[in-house]
Amino acid sequence: MAKLYFYYSAMNAGKSTVLLQSAHNYQERGMQVLLLTASIDDRFETGKIASRIGISAQASLFDNKTNITELIKTESAKQRLSCILIDEAQFLTKQQVYALSEVVDKMGIPVLAFGIRTDFQGELFEGSQALLAWSDKLIELKTVCHCGSKATMVIRVNEQGIPVKEGAQVEIGGNDRYLSVCRKHFKEAVRD
Repeated sequence: MAKLYFYYSAMNAGKSTVLLQSAHNYQERGMQVLLLTASIDDRFETGKIASRIGISAQASLFDNKTNITELIKTESAKQRLSCILIDEAQFLTKQQVYALSEVVDKMGIPVLAFGIRTDFQGELFEGSQALLAWSDKLIELKTVCHCGSKATMVIRVNEQGIPVKEGAQVEIGGNDRYLSVCRKHFKEAVRD
């Protein structure tokens, strides 16, 4: 039975690596997968899912206007899909997550979504909130704070490495702009 999975974590926990390994496992057995990533994330190359350990794959793009159902139906008509894997799933809309649940329930295709749970202010992303509510299975991928505790939060830093407390929820960046930290160090960083 197909399910909707949400793999979540702070940054640098290996979400893209796990996604790419999952895709490889399906493809190695001759099964077709659909890889999706957010068009807003152009850190590596638009339309590419890349892991910090050096592996990557091309992916179809989505944004907040993408009709996920139509995109999947179009791809499914070209080839029998065994799985849909989504990187940067925090950027999905609530309606897109609902559509993914319909793909699972009505088309019988498993969906594995990978994303960050909260933003730099400790607030849920829309896609993450919907995935936490609608997923059949929640899987936390773990990473470590500089103190050695499990990192569950993300802080945004400026060019001098000073934590940023205000700004737009979405600002694309990597290790130069974001740090994964434990809750204690998150609270210390954002305290006024």
